Amino acid sequence: MVRYIEQRKIMSLGRSSLVISLPKYWTQLNELKQGDIVSVAINRDRSLVVFPSLKKEEELSKITLHVESNENITFIVRNIIACYLNGYSYIRLVSKNFFTVPQQKAIRQIAQMLYMRILEADTKEIHIATLIDESKASIETGINRMYKISSSMCRDAFTALKNQDFSLARSVYAIDDEVDHFAYFLLRLLRKASVDPALANQLALGPIDCLDYQTFIHRIEQVADHAASIARHLIMIEGRGKRISEPLLEKMYLAGVDALNFYDSAVNALLSNDVKGAIGIIENQAKIEKLDQEIASLAFLKEKDTGVICASCSIRDSVVRIAGYAVDIAEITANRSFKPVS
Repeated sequence: MVRYIEQRKIMSLGRSSLVISLPKYWTQLNELKQGDIVSVAINRDRSLVVFPSLKKEEELSKITLHVESNENITFIVRNIIACYLNGYSYIRLVSKNFFTVPQQKAIRQIAQMLYMRILEADTKEIHIATLIDESKASIETGINRMYKISSSMCRDAFTALKNQDFSLARSVYAIDDEVDHFAYFLLRLLRKASVDPALANQLALGPIDCLDYQTFIHRIEQVADHAASIARHLIMIEGRGKRISEPLLEKMYLAGVDALNFYDSAVNALLSNDVKGAIGIIENQAKIEKLDQEIASLAFLKEKDTGVICASCSIRDSVVRIAGYAVDIAEITANRSFKPVS
């Protein structure tokens, strides 16, 4: 939000250079003096943004969180995630008394998840920092890697379902954290780019790109979550010593393969700007809905064990949701085809 506007007259310096002076208030506010370097970014609306030195910007990315000894672990973890997503690179956690063992364990786990490092730690203070150079990151490369992991998870989950391969199901379930690693990092970049024109220019992102990619990343993460959910329910069925009947198994597998094909096609359509392909995915959503109804009928007709019925319904729901997320991604592609030219 613009709070302070001044008009400045353009003056001539030499034969070809045009200059304007910097407001004295702004230079004092940022402790700038003659000879200091500032950064200038060109926005897509042709406006200019002037930044003080990078060193001063980095100093603003530090934050201190005060933690009570009886603080809920979920509350601590969510606060750390919120600070990370909002661009803080250095998080200092301070306990009034001391960190409990569960608190320390949770802080270390979330730091690892966010690609952060513990720089200092004792019973009363823990300092964590991200050491990644975000200016060299690539949103598209990160999304591509995240997508490939999620697609592989789905493929293996449906293979495990078809073959009742519980070892493969455990492997799928264990990979879910890898997708979360990418999701947190990419969402942090997008949130920073939405308020930092210099970073947005480095990443070649416009405001609409930040919105679209944020939704895209969330959908990839949700697809991976449902692949992990399918694996988890297979593991639960094994724990009960039960198996899904062959007719139901075949229907769920076929629906899963169709949903995965939708997902792969939707992502490829978005990355290649294939609007016709995206529209085709939206139009074919009814195919999955029909298979879903057939699965529901078989689950209650063929299965007698309530645990297997519940697991089958959860797997069926995950298949439908994966297809639904594919449609969401296809809609992003269609919407982006009318994105205003920057």
